[in-house]
Amino acid sequence: MSRLFPISRRVLITAILGIAAIIMTRTVIVRAGIAAGSVAQEKARVIPPAAVDEPAGQAKSETAVFAGGCFWGVQGVFQHVKGVSRAVSGYAGGRKNTANYETVSLGTSGHAESVQVVFDPRQISYGRLLQVFFSVAHDPTQLNRQGPDWGTQYRSTIFPTSAEQERVARAYIAQLDEARAFDSRIVTTIELEQPFYEAEDYHQDFLTRNPTHRYIVVNDLPKLEELKRVFPGLYRAVPVLVGSMR
Repeated sequence: MSRLFPISRRVLITAILGIAAIIMTRTVIVRAGIAAGSVAQEKARVIPPAAVDEPAGQAKSETAVFAGGCFWGVQGVFQHVKGVSRAVSGYAGGRKNTANYETVSLGTSGHAESVQVVFDPRQISYGRLLQVFFSVAHDPTQLNRQGPDWGTQYRSTIFPTSAEQERVARAYIAQLDEARAFDSRIVTTIELEQPFYEAEDYHQDFLTRNPTHRYIVVNDLPKLEELKRVFPGLYRAVPVLVGSMR
């Protein structure tokens, strides 16, 4: 009996280590799949319009800046929204000398991958753009990540370009949280007085130019389908592209 216990213990330890190895292997596989962009984009959340919005004015053009994960998909969504005249991928929240893809991708520069949206407020309001942003463009309940992408550079952030935009954005976030429009609280931050820097040319119009790219197929093309489904009156089949304006 004195030899049976050590043998049983070794068998038990071996079994435990084997199970742990299996769990670790499955974890690596899952994470590798996520990193490769194999996790499909979730369906858009149908949410109420903003109860507080900018008053109608005579201005023909206004600029908004949104960050909601990889800018390829966010840009692609807004390029298909009626009333938007320009949507540019870039970086906001950090300094000019580090506003480049290689540095921003490290997640230490303070930037967020962002999209600068120029729109006609006579055709679409800022509040309406916020509704598209929260409903279709990204998931505002994911902290410092978005789908397969992790890091502060993929955070959900609004960069208001005016005090009025800040007021509308804060009111809308409070409205959605109070209505429990999402299963979790919204983690979208509002960052003030942050400059926007355009991203490299190869990032512009990426969705349109690379429709068969695996990341685009899995994560971003579904967003366009959801935009068409949830906001049929706002959807435009032909996107407004950065390349066509240069």
